[in-house]
Amino acid sequence: MEERLQKYMASCGVASRRKCEEFILAGRVKVNGVVKNELGTKVLIGKDVIEFDGVKIEKEDEKVYYILNKPTGVITSASDERGRKTVIDIVKSKERIFPIGRLDYNTSGLLLLTNDGEIFNKLMHPRVELFKTYIADVKGYISDNEIEELKNGVDIGGYITAKAKVFVQTRDTNRSTIRISISEGKNRQIRRMCSKVNHDVINLKRISIGDIKLGDLKVGEYRKLNDKELKFLFKL
Repeated sequence: MEERLQKYMASCGVASRRKCEEFILAGRVKVNGVVKNELGTKVLIGKDVIEFDGVKIEKEDEKVYYILNKPTGVITSASDERGRKTVIDIVKSKERIFPIGRLDYNTSGLLLLTNDGEIFNKLMHPRVELFKTYIADVKGYISDNEIEELKNGVDIGGYITAKAKVFVQTRDTNRSTIRISISEGKNRQIRRMCSKVNHDVINLKRISIGDIKLGDLKVGEYRKLNDKELKFLFKL
């Protein structure tokens, strides 16, 4: 059976399909000893020998799915050229896993990791309107009018955000805490939205992705998804 090279690599747990495309274009992938740097390359499953950075890769029989309570000060990446700690340094798995989506360096909370490239592509596809919920501590007293602005969409630099779900948890003169759910994933979106209504974020934590909730998982801890959570993922 033939399969596109980047799809095969993703199914082997190398990285997401998009990241695998970058690896191919960078000349880091060989098929039968020959560098392949074109995205149209197809491989014969079970016959061709595929190598990434000189190491043979094969499909892994077992797919794994983890939830991590990411600490601040940790990079959401499989590796970091500056030697900073990554989420892969925290989650110990014999399979080669990668994070689904991103959390900023200074943002904590729920992060999913897997070696299932198909699930990654499903969750990252723009058509999947999956609400992600955050708790944000912001500077100052956030008014009802400002909450309505966040709900209805704000301009974060040439882009109007989609409607969000926003609730005030606490607020006083110096500090407010809000619960905000968005279905998009623009770079630093929550921070940019809050700054737009003049309330810089002090702390930001993601507490849920769809029906998957952080619960009482402590900072730096991780576990495999349970059957209920897996069912939610697979039905998307």
